[in-house]
Amino acid sequence: MDNLTHSLAGAVLGQMGLKTKTGLGMATLIIAANIPDIDAVATLLDGVQHLAIRRGITHGPIAMLVLPLLLTGIMIWFDRWQTKRGKRPVDRLPIHKGWLLALAYIGCLSHPALDWLNSYGIRLLEPFSSQWFYGDSIFIIDIWIWVALIAGVWLSRRREKKGGGAWQRPAWISFATVCAYIFANGLITGKAEAETKSLLDSDVAETQASGPISGAPEMVVANPLPLQFWKREILWRNESAYGSGSYSLFDGLVLGEKRGIPGNSASLAREMARSSTDAAAFLFWSRMPVIKAVGARVTIRDQRFMDPLVGDRFTVRANVHKDRLEQALP
Repeated sequence: MDNLTHSLAGAVLGQMGLKTKTGLGMATLIIAANIPDIDAVATLLDGVQHLAIRRGITHGPIAMLVLPLLLTGIMIWFDRWQTKRGKRPVDRLPIHKGWLLALAYIGCLSHPALDWLNSYGIRLLEPFSSQWFYGDSIFIIDIWIWVALIAGVWLSRRREKKGGGAWQRPAWISFATVCAYIFANGLITGKAEAETKSLLDSDVAETQASGPISGAPEMVVANPLPLQFWKREILWRNESAYGSGSYSLFDGLVLGEKRGIPGNSASLAREMARSSTDAAAFLFWSRMPVIKAVGARVTIRDQRFMDPLVGDRFTVRANVHKDRLEQALP
């Protein structure tokens, strides 16, 4: 998810009452909720190398153990540094090391929990496993989650400043609302994927997908859309074909034309990985690669990001040596 969502999640947790457990509680929650994204420096690399680095080691189990410890140490040092300089706010609560560490863990763990929800992917077990995990339930930037979290933080802070009782309640309501929203979106995704699999397995699929599909779908992804949380972009593929469609909770499922997958795609992918470090990084990250060869020029894209609005951000082109290309082609 975007860093505003992570920050708001940390702030809501604080307004739920956790910030009262120790000095620097709110700051720790917000920083911890963002700290796994220190791997964002990888985006400074040329090409698409960052795709093979992001959402990996800093989102895995070792990082989840170590990062909160480091953050806790930094926050304790900062509090002591301010005290020595006479700059420590007089209204700040005393530092409780146990609670500070607990809040660092809570905030840090909220990060992969949210990142898992979209279809971009996250390697939750890195470095023990490089397997990608996908929730396919929430778009990477969800305005409705923003609205719920901002409302919860603002109303809670407003009530707190006025000295009203139960100032944590708006934050708790916001938290519960977002959890319910995520759960509902998970159900929508599950329903969309189940209906797509059923349709592709039936005779109806042969007419709606513009021709017979050889074999059952090996992968079906119901991609979340911005704003329209009740809709999904449907993506499917098997050994010989791939296609797309749309799903709406109110209008149902519609599949579009299928496209054939060249029988040499696996060979082309291997040759691309040998010929280009960008291609190797892209293929490591790609969940639904689409490869096309025109002469010695080979292009690879990911079916999840083939919208024209995305442009070439998720596209890699490489020249494959003629001899290798001839070996890869049937």
